[in-house]
Amino acid sequence: MLDHIGIPVSDYARAKAFYARALEPLGIGMVMEVGPEQTGADWAGGFGSQGKPYFWIGSDGKVARTHVAFVAKDRAAVDAFHAAALAAGASDNGAPGLRPHYHEHYYGAFVLDPDGHNIEAVCHAPEPGH
Repeated sequence: MLDHIGIPVSDYARAKAFYARALEPLGIGMVMEVGPEQTGADWAGGFGSQGKPYFWIGSDGKVARTHVAFVAKDRAAVDAFHAAALAAGASDNGAPGLRPHYHEHYYGAFVLDPDGHNIEAVCHAPEPGH
């Protein structure tokens, strides 16, 4: 199952205004924005509902990439995804680990597939016993 998806945009401010208006009738609004200090490039915005962003827009300032994040059942599955993807020919784009700028228990790993798309596995659950 998909956790979230991100699409590249050529003009972040214009796209942000467009999606804010277009998605409002669906009950979808801006839930989170992250800046260059978190993305390593430009601004990104997450639209969603009930505090959960599931549709992201942004530009990495270099290459237009699609981003897809798959739900992982636990942190071990995130680790296994990362290792399997690298073994299958992906490039590392972020080793497994916590990403607290998204939320306290966000544990994800990122790879670039053979076409350069940013593919992620993410677990939102706290570590067992915590």
